[in-house]
Amino acid sequence: MRNTRATQLLFEMSKPSCRAVQLPDCDVPMQPVEELLPREAMAPQPPPLPELAEPDIVRHFVNLSTLNMSVDTHFYPLGSCTMKYNPKRNERLASLPGMIDLHPYQPVSQLQGLLELLYRLQQMLVEIAGLPAVSLQPAAGAHGEMTALLVAAAFFRDLGRKRSVVLIPDGAHGTNPASATVAGFRALAVKSTGSGFVDLEDLAAKLDEQTAVLMITNPNTLGIFERHIGQITQMVHDAGGLVYLDGANMNAILGITRPGDFGADLMHYNPHKTFSGPHGGGGPGAGPIAVAEKLAPYLPGPIVVKDAGGYRLDQNGPKSIGRVRSFFGNTGVLIRTYCYLMTHGPDGLRRVAENAVLNANYLLARVKHIVPVPQGDRCMHEFVASGAKLKADRGIAAADVAKRLLDYGFHAPTVYFPLIVREAMMIEPTETESKATLDAFAETLFRITEEDAELLHDAPHTTSISRPDEVQAARNPILCWAAEAKTAP
Repeated sequence: MRNTRATQLLFEMSKPSCRAVQLPDCDVPMQPVEELLPREAMAPQPPPLPELAEPDIVRHFVNLSTLNMSVDTHFYPLGSCTMKYNPKRNERLASLPGMIDLHPYQPVSQLQGLLELLYRLQQMLVEIAGLPAVSLQPAAGAHGEMTALLVAAAFFRDLGRKRSVVLIPDGAHGTNPASATVAGFRALAVKSTGSGFVDLEDLAAKLDEQTAVLMITNPNTLGIFERHIGQITQMVHDAGGLVYLDGANMNAILGITRPGDFGADLMHYNPHKTFSGPHGGGGPGAGPIAVAEKLAPYLPGPIVVKDAGGYRLDQNGPKSIGRVRSFFGNTGVLIRTYCYLMTHGPDGLRRVAENAVLNANYLLARVKHIVPVPQGDRCMHEFVASGAKLKADRGIAAADVAKRLLDYGFHAPTVYFPLIVREAMMIEPTETESKATLDAFAETLFRITEEDAELLHDAPHTTSISRPDEVQAARNPILCWAAEAKTAP
């Protein structure tokens, strides 16, 4: 499918001697590069870079951009990831000269405006979490998870207690066990009940003197609020452990309930999900963490503090785990977060959550007769439908439905996650979508389930690339750089 110009690689479009820039003649004495760099720094051959004119490069990337789906172009009901529309005013405000032209090496006296903003953001995140201390340093949600677990490890180490196990419900986000492992703990799964809640008996059986942390998402990945969350946190605390709240689903509880109030000791925020930061593509990101007072001395710095002289950076204290990122954190995303919070205010944040829950329940009611929702008729901000019956009756898999949605101009929901639901389709409409959009999506979903199974097996039909062989691609990846390097002149 790559012989169309829109999907060609830059290497395939390359023509010898084409240039995007024309540099002036050098006005200083020239030396061979071999005399300027040590031999071990020299590659045996120049890299096989593509050679193109500037218009070709610009058109290539603009054409590629038209093939993308995004929250700016399509409905994007990606469950667990909260792909909601990001207001453009926040982008403009974060790009003001007084924000974007600053440098972290400038004297603190020249950064007072930015530091005040970050200080106020810390205070807002403290209030929303119900936890008294915040670090803005982590660079993403999973990075925030890992950072919080490193804080927990430092806390137990300081107390002289050796605790090595992190308990994680079996429907948790995949980053939870990964973060626990990277932080030096052993991850141990806790079973869920048929209703989607934490199995309290299994939790009790696995709590012991080795338990360091329970990582729990609430609302959980099935879109259900843990009704026994107070009892769960008490059980963990009675065993001497800490409770970590995965903040990925804060979109459902903003201004309604606070993790600190129902027993969480640590949590992270996902600004890209909850507070309007750009989402996807591996960054840029931020993952601020909030912790209980007893854990505050272990936070990574610097943290912005206010005193009689204005705002300053409080560097890492003697118990701190140290820096986890350069400078203050990703201030561009944090500024967007601040703008979002200032726009909505406390009452507005509550309306965000209420509308997210309303939209999800409306869509659930529209689709549950098409694809059943095993965990009930009510949800929080998202729900997980099951295509198991559709597959058994007609041979149509969740992936077939997901691929076919692309033909109708909708991005697919998350499929096959969480693993505890067969043929899972995890759907989150977010609060930013209209009733008309939700109705159109539900009607399209119904239409797809009535289509011929063979048509669906080959979907999508209108995209530039249809359905790659994912198994073959995973086992035998074709790396463009390596392939081109072999054929380079």
